[in-house]
Amino acid sequence: MSLLFPLLFLGVFAFALCRKVKLYDAFSEGVKGAVPLLLSLFPSLAAVLILSELFSESGLSEMLARLLAPVLEALGVPKELAPLVLIKPFSGSGAMAFLNDIITTHGADSYLARCASVVYGSSETTFYLSALYFAGAKKVSPLPVVIALFCNLLAAVLGCLFCRIL
Repeated sequence: MSLLFPLLFLGVFAFALCRKVKLYDAFSEGVKGAVPLLLSLFPSLAAVLILSELFSESGLSEMLARLLAPVLEALGVPKELAPLVLIKPFSGSGAMAFLNDIITTHGADSYLARCASVVYGSSETTFYLSALYFAGAKKVSPLPVVIALFCNLLAAVLGCLFCRIL
């Protein structure tokens, strides 16, 4: 498996040579096209990263986690996982740190650690991906973000249910 990418690279390289493609020129053209893309993505990504950091550092994420804990517990998600469910759409690294804390505190085989692992693995950094997808869009609808957040919540509820059953 570790040879997959080098072999793929060599295969593409050999194929290009057989078709007499000027590899460096083709590579340079691709890089030229990437620069405008990076410039269009930068403001959106910077905004999401700054806002997610402010969200966690301001204490707002902790306050919302405390408010959401009873609702999540009613849905079958342990109240200890409320911060994870809330942080994951904003920050993958913040969610990973929280997951690590849960596993260290409660043990890797505990129900809470299994639920936390499933919640982490079944959700996505919604706002980061939205910034990437919508960076070049002229008109952006909030509906896809709302649907993605609902799916993250549904994944957490079903994941904890399956962890309880299995």
